[in-house]
Amino acid sequence: MDQPVKIFRFGIKDAQKVASSIHQPHTHDFEEILIGMDGSIEHFIDFETTIIPAPYVCFVSKRKIHRVKPILKDGKCDVWVIRFHSEFAAEIIFQLYSAFHNNANIFWPVERLTGRLPVLTEMMYNELTQPSPDFSIIRHLLNAVISIVLSEKQQQQSADVSTNQNETFTNFLSILEENFRRPLSVGFYAEKLFMSTRNLNLICQNILQQSVSEIIETRKLIEAKNLLASTDKTVAEIAYELGYNENSYFSNVFKKKSGQTPGEFRDEMKTMLTS
Repeated sequence: MDQPVKIFRFGIKDAQKVASSIHQPHTHDFEEILIGMDGSIEHFIDFETTIIPAPYVCFVSKRKIHRVKPILKDGKCDVWVIRFHSEFAAEIIFQLYSAFHNNANIFWPVERLTGRLPVLTEMMYNELTQPSPDFSIIRHLLNAVISIVLSEKQQQQSADVSTNQNETFTNFLSILEENFRRPLSVGFYAEKLFMSTRNLNLICQNILQQSVSEIIETRKLIEAKNLLASTDKTVAEIAYELGYNENSYFSNVFKKKSGQTPGEFRDEMKTMLTS
């Protein structure tokens, strides 16, 4: 992708074309936001498949393996696709990484649905198709779209959680994203947040129903799967990169979490990506 941002609209004919073709999981070197207004999609990401009815928003960070299969609903399919390089939204991109690290999809409740997202996206598209587009305008509009998405994501995460807990959890995810490759204890994250490990665990359990250790392992596992599927690094190199002192321990954790050894997973993904 040569330009810093690309925007297009995916409709019925596009959905029918994809449905009739072989569409395998893939990666890309840009960020992607899908805004679904009609129809549904089958989304394979983070090595799980979910069917999401419109209205929805999905965020796919660069280098994540994923596959989208559009599904017509009542003969309709309407999706805005926004692709952009991370540096184009540098001031806000990390908030997206943190908010969506564990779930790439948002179902947008109809009672909170407004026309803001498609309208802002169409404004970006119209500016982008000008003979000399003003990318500063497009950047401001993209930041507005991302801010609305983050606000909705936060509402959904904090529906049953206090504001303080949600803020702490968001800060934890930010620290985690910077440090998950290092062999650090739960105590490290609690200390960074000026709280006890017990309280941090309680917050994580309230929001994601996982302990701090489980969230850290989940983040490591997703990265391990991405590296196994998209690089030629050895299992030992990946284990070392993710902070595991012993290759055998990493392999045992991987198999316990995913039901496969790292080698078995890599072979399966190679078959899937090349068939």
